[in-house]
Amino acid sequence: MDRLIIDPEFRDKIPPLTEDEFTLLEENILSDGAVFSPLIVWDGTILDGHNRYEIIQKHPELTYAVHKMSFDNRYEALSWICKHQLGRRNLTPQQKKYLIGQRYEAEKMAHGGDRKSTTAKSTVQNEQLKPKNAAVTRQRIADDAGTSESYVMRAGWYAQGVDAAEEALPGIKQEILTGAIKPTETAVAAVAKAAPEERSRLAADLKKSKDDRDKKPRPAYHKAPPAASRKAEMQKIAEISAEMERDKAPSTEENVLCSLDGEIVSFMELFDRIFQEYPRLLSDSHYRQELIQIMQKMKQYIADIEGGRTE
Repeated sequence: MDRLIIDPEFRDKIPPLTEDEFTLLEENILSDGAVFSPLIVWDGTILDGHNRYEIIQKHPELTYAVHKMSFDNRYEALSWICKHQLGRRNLTPQQKKYLIGQRYEAEKMAHGGDRKSTTAKSTVQNEQLKPKNAAVTRQRIADDAGTSESYVMRAGWYAQGVDAAEEALPGIKQEILTGAIKPTETAVAAVAKAAPEERSRLAADLKKSKDDRDKKPRPAYHKAPPAASRKAEMQKIAEISAEMERDKAPSTEENVLCSLDGEIVSFMELFDRIFQEYPRLLSDSHYRQELIQIMQKMKQYIADIEGGRTE
């Protein structure tokens, strides 16, 4: 039997099997008397087949094959693992997002990142590629995964957040990726962006249910009277300014784009909650028309930027 290496970082990129799934796999292999799917290895290290290798170790009489692959560095190997796992049919949305984000992080490192440490983790890493190259990388991954470049960017921040949360609170990664808990994408990403001493608290907050998070009274959403519009706008601006002061300002245009993307996601999540609580906003034709008129302001804002607005 081959003596193969199990790299924890490689292994942990692969969604684990449940006990029932592992038992079924073992029963099927023993029934066949052989492991039909080869173990995929790089430089003696398993890339795919960790569960099959565990079964082989328990039953050395089984026959199996090993397929060797070649990569220039471990980050290329990590990228291959993530891409290969994305072909699985039974991934949760969270697992898919994590793998896409991990692939993006690995490819950033493989094509310009810090390769000095072979044990470097992908949590809280700075953008290592030039913006143009990073965009090309994101688009390539987006094309492979059938998603958008912005989704890949968010997935990178999400993956960093998952890993940072796991480091601060071991075991939470599995809960997030299986959907046992369902924190927002923004909340997960915030863990990686926070100072190290804040991450344990933020990771613990991810376990809180929506009801726990929403215990404070919710304001009623209604159209403000014209006389109060200016006051309400100024108050909102003040709240945004205070929030910006609490967080460290992004250091690059790339980080600003990621932050803006996260704000848009939060904005859409807020609207989804409002529509759930006030369904007549969508079902009643009068309210729906008013809602569309309000949202046209954002559409016009986007049109202005697309038209070449520079201020």
